[in-house]
Amino acid sequence: MRPSLASRLDDLLRPRGPTGRVLVTGWFSFLDGEVTAGDALAQRAVSAALHRLGIAHDTAWSPAFAPGGLTLEAALPSAYEQLLFVCGPVHGEQLTALHRRYASCRRVAVGVRVVEPDRPAAGGFHRIEARDGPGSAPSPDLATAAPTMSATPAVGVALTYGQGERRHHDSVAGVLLPWLAGKDCARVEADTRLAYDEWSHCRTPDQYLSLVGRLDALVTDRLHGLVLALRAGVPVSAVDPVRGGAKVSAQAEVARWPALLPGEDLTTEPPGPLVGLVPLPRRRGHRPAAPRTAVTDVEAERGGRS
Repeated sequence: MRPSLASRLDDLLRPRGPTGRVLVTGWFSFLDGEVTAGDALAQRAVSAALHRLGIAHDTAWSPAFAPGGLTLEAALPSAYEQLLFVCGPVHGEQLTALHRRYASCRRVAVGVRVVEPDRPAAGGFHRIEARDGPGSAPSPDLATAAPTMSATPAVGVALTYGQGERRHHDSVAGVLLPWLAGKDCARVEADTRLAYDEWSHCRTPDQYLSLVGRLDALVTDRLHGLVLALRAGVPVSAVDPVRGGAKVSAQAEVARWPALLPGEDLTTEPPGPLVGLVPLPRRRGHRPAAPRTAVTDVEAERGGRS
């Protein structure tokens, strides 16, 4: 049986002093790098293992991904005994520069792909536990060992664009999208437009209903976004992007759906009222119950006749 991650890190980080601090780094640390979900989960797995071992540590994040977090620039080499690089390939000038900056630290890597073992990027580590690479048997990715957290809700986004004397679609999107970016939810593009040969759009209405039915909530300024989500029993935060109200407001009235905000209310203020209209579910499978609407009345009537 393969030793636990904590056991492997305990060995990898030896020798170490009794109070030596570890700096956890990865491609998620570089300003011009990238952060994938797998990278972030690998960091979480390593951090949890270090906590279990009682090893003091910090993680350096790219300021582009985690504004206000610890950066490589702020993480002084003198504050750390060891540097631990997590996940991803060990190659390129960024890794070489990392070795130069933390030359006074013992440097180790775990769960990485060794592309060119003889190059400075890989050769600069004192020890490497490779995930895969030439001459080594592959091992499970560190992301598989990350602690399980509560699932976040999947929220569909169905917006349209265009401006005019009464049309405020662009302004509405300009407020809603940054608001959504700050919410703890998985955002899913759920455009109601169908397409025959575009992979990112549904081809048939049944495909779209299948997509919407798997969501926990939908944010939309489109008539059919509202109607089809309610048909599927999915709560909707709706905005009517036409000043004075138009077809979205009309269908919300028909469906007796209260979670509607006039678009003009979003042009100068954050969408605070939306927060109370349809609270985002705390985790998947626990969506707020939708009130009975004309849409569900029609479905019930159809079911009674069948």
